[in-house]
Amino acid sequence: MKFKQIVTVVLISAVTTVATLWAYNKFSRSGTYVYQSAKDNNDTGKIPANYAGFNGMAGADPVDFSAAANAAIPATVHIKTKATRTASNNLPRNSPFGDLFDMDLDDFFGGGGGRMRSIPQQASGTGAIISEDGYIVTNNHVIDGADEINVTLNNKKAFKAKLVAADPSSDLAVIKIDAKNLPFLIYGNSDDVKVGQWVLAVGYPLTLETTVTAGIVSAKGRTLDINSRQSRTPIESFIQTDAAVNPGNSGGPLINTDGKLIGINSAIASPTGAYAGYSFTIPVNIVKKIVSDLMKHGTVQRAYLGIEYAPDGMSDEQKTNNGVKEGEGVYVMATPSGGAAAAAGIQKGDFITKVNGQPVYSGADMVGQIATYRPGDKVAITYRRDGKESTTNVTLRNQSGTTDMVKTSKLDKLGAELVTLNKNEAKELGINGGVAIKSIDRRGVLSKVRIQEGYVILKANNKEVKNVEDLTKVIDESNGTVKLEGMYPGYEGIYPIVINLGN
Repeated sequence: MKFKQIVTVVLISAVTTVATLWAYNKFSRSGTYVYQSAKDNNDTGKIPANYAGFNGMAGADPVDFSAAANAAIPATVHIKTKATRTASNNLPRNSPFGDLFDMDLDDFFGGGGGRMRSIPQQASGTGAIISEDGYIVTNNHVIDGADEINVTLNNKKAFKAKLVAADPSSDLAVIKIDAKNLPFLIYGNSDDVKVGQWVLAVGYPLTLETTVTAGIVSAKGRTLDINSRQSRTPIESFIQTDAAVNPGNSGGPLINTDGKLIGINSAIASPTGAYAGYSFTIPVNIVKKIVSDLMKHGTVQRAYLGIEYAPDGMSDEQKTNNGVKEGEGVYVMATPSGGAAAAAGIQKGDFITKVNGQPVYSGADMVGQIATYRPGDKVAITYRRDGKESTTNVTLRNQSGTTDMVKTSKLDKLGAELVTLNKNEAKELGINGGVAIKSIDRRGVLSKVRIQEGYVILKANNKEVKNVEDLTKVIDESNGTVKLEGMYPGYEGIYPIVINLGN
């Protein structure tokens, strides 16, 4: 009896050993990691909610980007620009506005006498062809201030391009070349972009030829506050990726593995100026709307929800000081009267959680969604008040508080905040009226000549200017060259300046 028991134990041990060795060989050699069960981990055995429906890559073919890359490369162009910046004297002697040198007005038109400094500049970037007849989208900062725009296709054909229109607020621009039957990129849907999905960046970085890099979407709805350098109304809701992007990639396409355009590469976050792991892309849904406006109207039809909201990244102390409550969504700090939100019943203290059913978690998310609409569009805004969620339809308005379409004006090219002097200000200066320059954007036309904030415009092309409307009329009727005459309060004399706004 004891002998049978011993044999039984030996047989069981042998079978167990063989089974263990078989399992070890099967799983360790195949490279498959065998996870412990939930029970072995003293868990309940439930799958976490964030893994629901996740099948991983098991059984899937290796990811191949070649088809997407082959679709995008022919529709990606190299952009090179040339510009000449001219420094000129338009300031009173002994003024506090910088170093001066003498100059004669004839120098603007090729005459002699004065001392001028011409500073040639060249820049390089990337563009994405969006139509077979030569329309190309790129970054505003790629072509801003350019006197000459040159485009080279992937097949080495070269073209001169003209600027159709640009929008510094979103850092987008549309240029056009005279060509037909071009390859072009198909728009995707950036709302469908998911964190973790594969993406490709295509461009001409560091003076290299067409280059494709791959990465994943790291985050959505990012803001860097970089467009505020070129606009008083910046729009930022970037897609963040870890696809390598370097100087020269600006304006190039970001595509998904289907080869569809999901954004225009715009910026990198780097302590050195070269790629350091993070790149930022303008979502294609914003691109589509901005490009459409620029091509149809020459300027962006920007819609406003009409709220003041808590900025992203506020500290606990700032929230306390401003009475900002904790909660998911975008906290409404104020709804100015005459705005779209106030008219729809949205109030201070509400949390906006969705725009047309699309969840928003931050101000950048909300701005990105609103940027895809125009004044007059109705959007469903979902908000939470006192723990209860409600939805209301809001008719978006323009900056003036109406739903009218905004017309483009050459005045916009000045890149300045202009204010009509009131009667008391004009009387104090001993003039009948004028237009004061309150601020100058770094990338506007006025930033390229020696003129400073505080300058009061009295005449334009020899016509008296008493208000902004007078100035607008003269500039829009001009052939692009405008002679301004004005003064600096506190200094004697009239100081003329000639600017070229283009046609």
